Amino acid sequence: MNRPAVGDSAPDFALPGPNGEIVRLSGYRGRAHVLLTFYPFDFSPVCSKQLPGLQAQMERFRRLDTVVLGVSTDSPHSHRAFAAELGLEFPLLSDFFGKHVSAAYGVLRSEGFCERASFIIDKEGVVRYAEVHELTQVPDVEKLFQILETLNEADE
Repeated sequence: MNRPAVGDSAPDFALPGPNGEIVRLSGYRGRAHVLLTFYPFDFSPVCSKQLPGLQAQMERFRRLDTVVLGVSTDSPHSHRAFAAELGLEFPLLSDFFGKHVSAAYGVLRSEGFCERASFIIDKEGVVRYAEVHELTQVPDVEKLFQILETLNEADE
């Protein structure tokens, strides 16, 4: 599995969002940093803690010019129900058909679902942080904010 490394151009993608609209990574280029968070399953215990934890920090992400995108191999229908149940306002993107994005980011497990992983992509489309996390652990969001604060300082 080849994962994009820090300093690499992030693989572009187009995935269905919560209302069937197509979300493209390149659509954020020049406008916002992107936290791309891959997670294994809607409605699983750890994901049901991780994603609301990100939602609770949305104001901090906004202040740092950062958009949060969740990606898993679950269906768009599952994503809509999961987001509604948890009150998530950021898009959950479905890599259900073909699983090409999970593969391009090197996080597709042989069982057909995603690793738990975080990628920060800067406004120029360059990977600035990449980490695969333990499946059973909620990632440390403060680590993400440290990277994003550094990127924002560089923007100024």
